[in-house]
Amino acid sequence: MVKTKSKVIFQTGKRRLAIARAKAVAGMGMVRINSKPLDAWGTEPMRLWVKEPLMLAGDLASKVDIDVNVKSGGIVGQAEAIRMAVARALVEFSKGEQLRNLFMQYDRNMLVYDPRRNETHHGSGRGASKRGSRRHKQRSKR
Repeated sequence: MVKTKSKVIFQTGKRRLAIARAKAVAGMGMVRINSKPLDAWGTEPMRLWVKEPLMLAGDLASKVDIDVNVKSGGIVGQAEAIRMAVARALVEFSKGEQLRNLFMQYDRNMLVYDPRRNETHHGSGRGASKRGSRRHKQRSKR
């Protein structure tokens, strides 16, 4: 008996310091994040963020099992990284431009990395230690 190989797709999503790695396999529509079902992970707004690409994909989402490992960053950054990894995995699984164009029209950040970072602190003397990267002590001109 010869086993047929099901296609396995690996995709990553990043947001600030959070990194999510998604594995998509043909299945029954299960989504697990760090070995937990999606319904048991995070808060309701975070779950809705992660479900956005699944809802837009329609019936394709019910044919794909997605396992996501996410680490580092905060909870919002992790949710957006998961969202990106899931969307990229669905686009690669579908092998069509139609889903990619739909995601790009809906929200470009589902597929495209956002390179913005916090500005590092510039030491500015004794007055403004931890209030921001360019903060200075207020001075009177007169």
